[in-house]
Amino acid sequence: MTKKIKLSIIVPCYKVEQYLPRCLDSLVNQTLKEIEIICINDGSPDNCLKILKDYKKKYGEKIVIIDKKNEGVWLGRKDGIKKATGEFIGFVDSDDYVALDYAELLYQSAIKNKAEIAVCGFDRIDLETNKLYSREMCKKDSKIINIKEHPEDLLEMNGAPWNKIYKAELLKKQHNLKNVPKILDDMMFILLLYINAKQVSFVNKSLVYYFVRKDSIINTIKQDKIDSTYNALKEVREVYEKNNKEMLEYIDVNAFLHLGISLMFRISYDKEANFNQILKRNTEFLNQNFPLWRKSKYLKLSYIIKNNGKNLKLWLVKMFYKLHMFKLFLVVYKFMIDRLKIDIKW
Repeated sequence: MTKKIKLSIIVPCYKVEQYLPRCLDSLVNQTLKEIEIICINDGSPDNCLKILKDYKKKYGEKIVIIDKKNEGVWLGRKDGIKKATGEFIGFVDSDDYVALDYAELLYQSAIKNKAEIAVCGFDRIDLETNKLYSREMCKKDSKIINIKEHPEDLLEMNGAPWNKIYKAELLKKQHNLKNVPKILDDMMFILLLYINAKQVSFVNKSLVYYFVRKDSIINTIKQDKIDSTYNALKEVREVYEKNNKEMLEYIDVNAFLHLGISLMFRISYDKEANFNQILKRNTEFLNQNFPLWRKSKYLKLSYIIKNNGKNLKLWLVKMFYKLHMFKLFLVVYKFMIDRLKIDIKW
Protein backbone atom coordinates (compact mmCIF):
# COMPACT_ATOMS: atom_id res chain seq x y z
CA MET A 1 0.00 0.00 0.00
CA THR A 2 1.40 3.39 -0.99
CA LYS A 3 -0.57 5.43 1.53
CA LYS A 4 0.67 5.85 5.08
CA ILE A 5 -1.23 3.55 7.43
CA LYS A 6 -2.98 5.61 10.11
CA LEU A 7 -4.46 2.71 12.05
CA SER A 8 -3.65 -0.99 12.28
CA ILE A 9 -6.58 -3.04 13.61
CA ILE A 10 -5.67 -6.40 15.15
CA VAL A 11 -8.35 -9.12 15.12
CA PRO A 12 -7.61 -12.40 16.98
CA CYS A 13 -9.63 -15.28 15.51
CA TYR A 14 -10.46 -18.57 17.19
CA LYS A 15 -13.65 -20.61 16.69
CA VAL A 16 -15.65 -17.61 15.45
CA GLU A 17 -16.62 -18.63 11.91
CA GLN A 18 -20.24 -17.72 12.67
CA TYR A 19 -19.41 -14.11 13.57
CA LEU A 20 -16.19 -13.35 11.69
CA PRO A 21 -17.78 -12.10 8.40
CA ARG A 22 -19.87 -9.56 10.33
CA CYS A 23 -16.76 -8.28 12.08
CA LEU A 24 -14.68 -8.08 8.90
CA ASP A 25 -17.47 -6.36 6.95
CA SER A 26 -17.54 -3.59 9.56
CA LEU A 27 -13.77 -3.14 9.24
CA VAL A 28 -13.21 -3.25 5.48
CA ASN A 29 -15.91 -0.59 5.03
CA GLN A 30 -14.48 1.95 7.48
CA THR A 31 -14.70 5.61 6.50
CA LEU A 32 -11.01 5.93 7.36
CA LYS A 33 -9.33 4.32 4.37
CA GLU A 34 -5.70 4.35 5.53
CA ILE A 35 -6.05 1.25 7.68
CA GLU A 36 -4.78 -2.31 7.72
CA ILE A 37 -6.65 -5.22 9.28
CA ILE A 38 -4.29 -7.76 10.84
CA CYS A 39 -6.14 -11.03 11.41
CA ILE A 40 -4.55 -13.60 13.71
CA ASN A 41 -5.78 -17.12 12.96
CA ASP A 42 -4.82 -18.61 16.33
CA GLY A 43 -4.88 -22.25 15.26
CA SER A 44 -8.66 -22.12 14.85
CA PRO A 45 -10.04 -25.58 13.96
CA ASP A 46 -13.09 -24.24 12.09
CA ASN A 47 -13.34 -22.26 8.83
CA CYS A 48 -11.80 -19.03 10.11
CA LEU A 49 -8.71 -19.31 7.92
CA LYS A 50 -10.78 -19.94 4.79
CA ILE A 51 -12.94 -16.90 5.56
CA LEU A 52 -9.84 -14.76 6.07
CA LYS A 53 -8.35 -15.94 2.77
CA ASP A 54 -11.60 -15.08 0.96
CA TYR A 55 -11.49 -11.54 2.37
CA LYS A 56 -7.79 -11.27 1.53
CA LYS A 57 -8.54 -12.24 -2.07
CA LYS A 58 -11.26 -9.58 -2.30
CA TYR A 59 -9.62 -6.72 -0.39
CA GLY A 60 -5.95 -7.31 -1.08
CA GLU A 61 -3.33 -5.58 1.05
CA LYS A 62 -5.92 -4.14 3.42
CA ILE A 63 -6.16 -7.64 4.95
CA VAL A 64 -3.05 -9.11 6.59
CA ILE A 65 -3.22 -12.74 7.75
CA ILE A 66 -1.06 -14.32 10.43
CA ASP A 67 -1.68 -18.07 10.58
CA LYS A 68 -0.17 -19.63 13.69
CA LYS A 69 -0.58 -22.43 16.20
CA ASN A 70 -2.94 -21.80 19.10
CA GLU A 71 -1.18 -19.82 21.85
CA GLY A 72 -4.00 -17.63 23.19
CA VAL A 73 -5.05 -14.01 22.79
CA TRP A 74 -2.11 -12.47 24.69
CA LEU A 75 0.57 -13.90 22.39
CA GLY A 76 -1.66 -13.45 19.37
CA ARG A 77 -1.88 -9.73 20.05
CA LYS A 78 1.90 -9.59 20.42
CA ASP A 79 2.32 -11.18 16.97
CA GLY A 80 -0.08 -8.62 15.51
CA ILE A 81 1.76 -5.72 17.15
CA LYS A 82 5.06 -6.86 15.62
CA LYS A 83 3.45 -6.93 12.18
CA ALA A 84 1.57 -3.61 12.49
CA THR A 85 2.78 -0.62 10.46
CA GLY A 86 0.14 1.91 11.51
CA GLU A 87 0.67 5.16 13.41
CA PHE A 88 -1.92 3.86 15.89
CA ILE A 89 -3.02 0.33 16.76
CA GLY A 90 -6.43 -0.91 17.88
CA PHE A 91 -7.99 -4.27 18.73
CA VAL A 92 -11.38 -5.69 17.75
CA ASP A 93 -12.67 -9.05 18.98
CA SER A 94 -13.77 -11.23 16.08
CA ASP A 95 -17.21 -11.96 17.55
CA ASP A 96 -17.91 -8.21 17.86
CA TYR A 97 -18.21 -5.50 15.24
CA VAL A 98 -17.76 -1.73 15.06
CA ALA A 99 -19.47 1.35 13.64
CA LEU A 100 -18.27 2.39 10.19
CA ASP A 101 -16.75 5.61 11.57
CA TYR A 102 -15.04 3.82 14.48
CA ALA A 103 -11.52 4.21 13.09
CA GLU A 104 -11.96 7.75 11.81
CA LEU A 105 -13.47 9.22 14.99
CA LEU A 106 -10.94 7.58 17.31
CA TYR A 107 -8.00 8.58 15.12
CA GLN A 108 -9.25 12.18 14.83
CA SER A 109 -9.72 12.37 18.61
CA ALA A 110 -6.19 11.15 19.28
CA ILE A 111 -4.62 13.54 16.77
CA LYS A 112 -6.71 16.56 17.78
CA ASN A 113 -5.98 16.13 21.49
CA LYS A 114 -2.38 14.92 21.10
CA ALA A 115 -3.32 11.80 23.04
CA GLU A 116 -1.51 8.48 22.97
CA ILE A 117 -4.77 6.68 23.75
CA ALA A 118 -8.28 7.43 22.44
CA VAL A 119 -11.36 5.75 23.95
CA CYS A 120 -14.92 5.38 22.66
CA GLY A 121 -18.21 4.19 24.08
CA PHE A 122 -19.64 0.74 23.45
CA ASP A 123 -22.85 -1.28 23.57
CA ARG A 124 -22.98 -4.49 25.59
CA ILE A 125 -25.31 -6.86 23.73
CA ASP A 126 -26.57 -10.35 24.52
CA LEU A 127 -25.05 -12.75 22.01
CA GLU A 128 -28.14 -14.96 21.74
CA THR A 129 -30.97 -12.43 21.74
CA ASN A 130 -29.26 -9.22 20.52
CA LYS A 131 -30.80 -7.48 23.51
CA LEU A 132 -28.96 -4.33 24.55
CA TYR A 133 -27.68 -4.72 28.10
CA SER A 134 -26.06 -1.32 28.47
CA ARG A 135 -24.40 1.59 26.69
CA GLU A 136 -21.17 2.55 28.41
CA MET A 137 -18.38 5.15 28.29
CA CYS A 138 -20.65 7.64 26.53
CA LYS A 139 -20.92 10.31 29.23
CA LYS A 140 -21.12 13.80 27.81
CA ASP A 141 -18.88 15.15 30.56
CA SER A 142 -16.00 12.78 29.74
CA LYS A 143 -12.81 14.78 29.58
CA ILE A 144 -9.24 14.41 28.51
CA ILE A 145 -7.27 12.56 31.16
CA ASN A 146 -3.82 13.84 32.04
CA ILE A 147 -2.38 10.62 33.44
CA LYS A 148 0.51 12.26 35.27
CA GLU A 149 -1.72 14.75 37.10
CA HIS A 150 -4.78 12.55 37.66
CA PRO A 151 -4.00 8.83 37.30
CA GLU A 152 -7.02 8.03 39.47
CA ASP A 153 -9.29 9.10 36.60
CA LEU A 154 -8.26 5.88 34.86
CA LEU A 155 -10.33 3.99 37.44
CA GLU A 156 -13.47 5.14 35.61
CA MET A 157 -12.38 3.52 32.35
CA ASN A 158 -13.27 -0.04 31.41
CA GLY A 159 -10.33 -2.43 31.55
CA ALA A 160 -10.64 -3.84 28.01
CA PRO A 161 -8.44 -3.03 25.01
CA TRP A 162 -11.12 -3.23 22.30
CA ASN A 163 -12.73 0.23 22.60
CA LYS A 164 -9.44 2.08 22.41
CA ILE A 165 -6.66 2.87 19.99
CA TYR A 166 -3.04 3.39 21.04
CA LYS A 167 0.00 5.16 19.70
CA ALA A 168 1.96 2.33 18.10
CA GLU A 169 5.13 3.08 20.05
CA LEU A 170 3.28 2.39 23.33
CA LEU A 171 2.62 -1.16 22.19
CA LYS A 172 5.98 -1.68 20.49
CA LYS A 173 7.82 -0.96 23.75
CA GLN A 174 5.28 -2.55 26.10
CA HIS A 175 6.79 -4.68 28.87
CA ASN A 176 6.46 -8.37 28.08
CA LEU A 177 5.18 -10.22 31.15
CA LYS A 178 7.08 -13.31 32.25
CA ASN A 179 3.90 -14.46 33.98
CA VAL A 180 1.03 -14.22 31.47
CA PRO A 181 -2.23 -14.19 33.46
CA LYS A 182 -4.96 -16.72 32.72
CA ILE A 183 -7.71 -14.32 33.83
CA LEU A 184 -7.92 -10.51 34.02
CA ASP A 185 -5.35 -10.44 31.22
CA ASP A 186 -7.07 -7.57 29.38
CA MET A 187 -6.79 -5.33 32.43
CA MET A 188 -3.07 -6.04 32.83
CA PHE A 189 -2.46 -5.55 29.12
CA ILE A 190 -3.91 -2.04 29.50
CA LEU A 191 -1.93 -1.27 32.67
CA LEU A 192 1.30 -1.98 30.82
CA LEU A 193 0.34 0.73 28.31
CA TYR A 194 -0.69 3.41 30.80
CA ILE A 195 2.80 3.39 32.30
CA ASN A 196 4.27 5.27 29.31
CA ALA A 197 1.20 7.25 28.22
CA LYS A 198 0.56 10.90 29.06
CA GLN A 199 -2.90 11.69 27.79
CA VAL A 200 -6.19 9.93 27.04
CA SER A 201 -8.95 11.42 24.89
CA PHE A 202 -12.59 10.36 24.48
CA VAL A 203 -15.18 9.96 21.76
CA ASN A 204 -18.49 10.17 23.61
CA LYS A 205 -20.29 7.91 21.17
CA SER A 206 -20.89 4.16 21.07
CA LEU A 207 -18.69 2.79 18.28
CA VAL A 208 -18.14 -0.83 19.39
CA TYR A 209 -20.83 -3.51 19.61
CA TYR A 210 -19.55 -5.94 22.23
CA PHE A 211 -21.37 -9.27 22.55
CA VAL A 212 -21.54 -11.17 25.85
CA ARG A 213 -22.86 -14.55 26.89
CA LYS A 214 -25.36 -14.67 29.74
CA ASP A 215 -23.22 -17.18 31.61
CA SER A 216 -19.86 -15.62 30.76
CA ILE A 217 -19.06 -14.74 34.40
CA ILE A 218 -20.41 -17.96 35.88
CA ASN A 219 -17.62 -20.45 35.39
CA THR A 220 -15.21 -22.45 37.48
CA ILE A 221 -11.96 -20.64 38.30
CA LYS A 222 -9.28 -23.10 39.33
CA GLN A 223 -6.51 -22.23 41.76
CA ASP A 224 -3.83 -22.15 39.05
CA LYS A 225 -5.73 -19.36 37.28
CA ILE A 226 -5.87 -17.34 40.49
CA ASP A 227 -2.16 -17.90 41.12
CA SER A 228 -1.22 -16.86 37.57
CA THR A 229 -3.24 -13.68 38.03
CA TYR A 230 -1.56 -12.90 41.35
CA ASN A 231 1.91 -13.44 39.90
CA ALA A 232 1.22 -11.34 36.83
CA LEU A 233 -0.23 -8.40 38.74
CA LYS A 234 2.71 -8.44 41.15
CA GLU A 235 4.99 -8.24 38.13
CA VAL A 236 3.00 -5.30 36.76
CA ARG A 237 3.45 -3.47 40.05
CA GLU A 238 7.19 -4.17 39.98
CA VAL A 239 7.37 -2.57 36.53
CA TYR A 240 5.66 0.55 37.91
CA GLU A 241 7.99 0.59 40.91
CA LYS A 242 10.95 0.75 38.55
CA ASN A 243 9.52 3.12 35.95
CA ASN A 244 6.60 5.16 37.32
CA LYS A 245 6.37 5.21 41.12
CA GLU A 246 3.98 8.16 40.99
CA MET A 247 1.22 5.80 39.82
CA LEU A 248 1.61 3.14 42.51
CA GLU A 249 -1.38 4.37 44.49
CA TYR A 250 -3.55 4.06 41.39
CA ILE A 251 -2.15 0.56 40.75
CA ASP A 252 -3.03 -0.56 44.28
CA VAL A 253 -6.57 0.79 44.11
CA ASN A 254 -6.96 -0.80 40.69
CA ALA A 255 -5.86 -4.12 42.24
CA PHE A 256 -8.60 -3.76 44.86
CA LEU A 257 -11.14 -3.05 42.12
CA HIS A 258 -10.22 -6.09 40.01
CA LEU A 259 -9.03 -8.60 42.60
CA GLY A 260 -11.03 -7.51 45.61
CA ILE A 261 -14.31 -6.99 43.76
CA SER A 262 -14.37 -8.41 40.22
CA LEU A 263 -12.42 -11.62 40.84
CA MET A 264 -14.23 -12.40 44.10
CA PHE A 265 -17.56 -11.75 42.42
CA ARG A 266 -16.75 -14.29 39.70
CA ILE A 267 -15.49 -16.88 42.16
CA SER A 268 -18.63 -16.49 44.28
CA TYR A 269 -20.54 -18.30 41.51
CA ASP A 270 -18.28 -21.34 41.73
CA LYS A 271 -20.07 -23.87 43.94
CA GLU A 272 -16.91 -25.97 44.20
CA ALA A 273 -14.83 -23.13 45.64
CA ASN A 274 -14.19 -22.62 49.35
CA PHE A 275 -15.13 -18.97 49.14
CA ASN A 276 -14.30 -18.01 52.72
CA GLN A 277 -10.80 -19.38 52.38
CA ILE A 278 -10.25 -17.76 48.97
CA LEU A 279 -11.57 -14.40 50.18
CA LYS A 280 -9.27 -14.47 53.20
CA ARG A 281 -6.26 -15.33 51.08
CA ASN A 282 -7.19 -12.68 48.51
CA THR A 283 -7.48 -9.96 51.16
CA GLU A 284 -4.13 -10.96 52.65
CA PHE A 285 -2.59 -10.88 49.19
CA LEU A 286 -3.92 -7.38 48.53
CA ASN A 287 -2.74 -6.07 51.91
CA GLN A 288 0.73 -7.53 51.48
CA ASN A 289 1.40 -6.72 47.82
CA PHE A 290 -0.82 -3.68 47.12
CA PRO A 291 -0.82 -1.98 50.54
CA LEU A 292 -1.77 1.51 49.40
CA TRP A 293 -5.38 0.59 48.60
CA ARG A 294 -6.61 0.69 52.21
CA LYS A 295 -5.41 4.22 52.96
CA SER A 296 -5.57 5.67 49.45
CA LYS A 297 -6.76 9.26 49.21
CA TYR A 298 -8.80 8.18 46.17
CA LEU A 299 -11.01 6.09 48.47
CA LYS A 300 -11.51 8.67 51.23
CA LEU A 301 -14.83 10.35 51.81
CA SER A 302 -13.23 13.79 51.69
CA TYR A 303 -11.90 13.08 48.20
CA ILE A 304 -15.29 11.78 47.05
CA ILE A 305 -17.14 14.84 48.34
CA LYS A 306 -14.58 17.20 46.82
CA ASN A 307 -14.82 15.43 43.45
CA ASN A 308 -18.61 15.23 43.11
CA GLY A 309 -19.01 11.58 44.09
CA LYS A 310 -16.11 10.13 42.13
CA ASN A 311 -15.21 6.62 43.40
CA LEU A 312 -18.22 6.57 45.75
CA LYS A 313 -19.10 2.98 44.81
CA LEU A 314 -15.54 1.82 45.45
CA TRP A 315 -15.54 3.58 48.81
CA LEU A 316 -18.76 1.80 49.78
CA VAL A 317 -17.32 -1.62 48.94
CA LYS A 318 -14.19 -0.73 50.89
CA MET A 319 -16.43 -0.08 53.91
CA PHE A 320 -17.94 -3.55 53.53
CA TYR A 321 -14.40 -4.93 53.54
CA LYS A 322 -13.42 -2.99 56.67
CA LEU A 323 -16.54 -4.19 58.48
CA HIS A 324 -15.93 -7.80 57.36
CA MET A 325 -19.28 -7.76 55.55
CA PHE A 326 -18.12 -8.29 51.97
CA LYS A 327 -20.14 -11.49 51.62
CA LEU A 328 -23.29 -9.51 52.43
CA PHE A 329 -22.36 -7.04 49.69
CA LEU A 330 -22.02 -9.92 47.23
CA VAL A 331 -25.47 -11.26 48.12
CA VAL A 332 -27.04 -7.86 47.39
CA TYR A 333 -24.92 -7.32 44.26
CA LYS A 334 -25.76 -10.72 42.79
CA PHE A 335 -29.47 -10.23 43.55
CA MET A 336 -29.41 -6.94 41.62
CA ILE A 337 -27.73 -8.58 38.63
CA ASP A 338 -29.44 -11.97 38.55
CA ARG A 339 -32.96 -11.02 39.60
CA LEU A 340 -33.36 -7.30 38.94
CA LYS A 341 -31.10 -7.27 35.85
CA ILE A 342 -29.32 -4.18 37.15
CA ASP A 343 -25.57 -4.12 36.79
CA ILE A 344 -23.24 -1.73 38.60
CA LYS A 345 -20.35 -0.27 36.65
CA TRP A 346 -17.30 0.26 38.80
